Amino acid sequence: MKKILYLISIVLLPFAFACGSTNRQSQAAQGENAVSAPAAPKATVYFTSAISPEGLVAIYKALGVPATGRVAVKISTGESAESNYLRPELIANLVHEVKGTLVECNTAYGGNRTKTEDHRKAIAERGFEKVAPVDIMDADGEMQIPVQDTRHIKYDIVGTHLQNYDFMVNLAHFKGHAMGGFGGVLKNQSIGVASTSGKLYIHSAGRSTTRWISNDQDGFLESMAAAAQGVHDYFKQEGRNIIYINVMNNMSVDCDCDGHPAKPRLKDIGILASTDPVALDKACTDLVFNHVDSAGDDAKPLQQRINRQHGLHILDYAAGLGLGSLEYEIIDIDKQ
Repeated sequence: MKKILYLISIVLLPFAFACGSTNRQSQAAQGENAVSAPAAPKATVYFTSAISPEGLVAIYKALGVPATGRVAVKISTGESAESNYLRPELIANLVHEVKGTLVECNTAYGGNRTKTEDHRKAIAERGFEKVAPVDIMDADGEMQIPVQDTRHIKYDIVGTHLQNYDFMVNLAHFKGHAMGGFGGVLKNQSIGVASTSGKLYIHSAGRSTTRWISNDQDGFLESMAAAAQGVHDYFKQEGRNIIYINVMNNMSVDCDCDGHPAKPRLKDIGILASTDPVALDKACTDLVFNHVDSAGDDAKPLQQRINRQHGLHILDYAAGLGLGSLEYEIIDIDKQ
């Protein structure tokens, strides 16, 4: 606990409260392939060091946006029992609080979640069905939803079951990612909500819905931003809404889609939440890049993974699209 409080005082107070100043890595990415949009106002990001069922419920309530209607809780079901996906026992209280349905989509690579039948077996093995009903949203087909930014993708391809929900809790595990550099709510909402062909469409930067093409890194990141905005806009229609939560635990350099991830080198930090997905992912990456390393608590591998994949570019591009703000203030609910 002392280490967490020290981290908050060193990192959050001088840094995040000062309007979420952009770090050097983000400044380097800013302006490349820049998109013109009005600057968003400073966002509010809530923080708790309590990575627990009670902490998740508390930070949801702190947002002040009650889930209504048919509620989807978007998670990752993980590629194997070794993966660092959010465990059912951690998320159960929150899912029950919002009376939600857990939602996922099939993957686009050879694994145990590419086909619906196999995916359902994996879901049962992980214990998610003991928490709530689980809906594989592209099990019965896919549909297109509009995107504002058509530079790469002309629409977003999602499962048809998305239309069955009025409210989404984007509940993401923040960690590294072999292709995106990091995964947070933006990835959980773009690649995570896309159908199998939709995932291929985003990864290929709009060039294919049937083949794996991954030789345009910035195009991929920009396509993720566009798709995330498409889902955000979908849930910002009248009668719908969406909120965002990142859990910063078990932060391997590898994604939950990796069945054999590298051991995390960075210690758990906490849970952060916002109604602004860009500010939320920005706050989490700022915590990583401004981390004070110590014995057994090393952020460098995750920093290197993010930089290697130009991962911070998605934040600048998404902010340029008007999806959210790079400036934020942190409210530590543990101190209230």
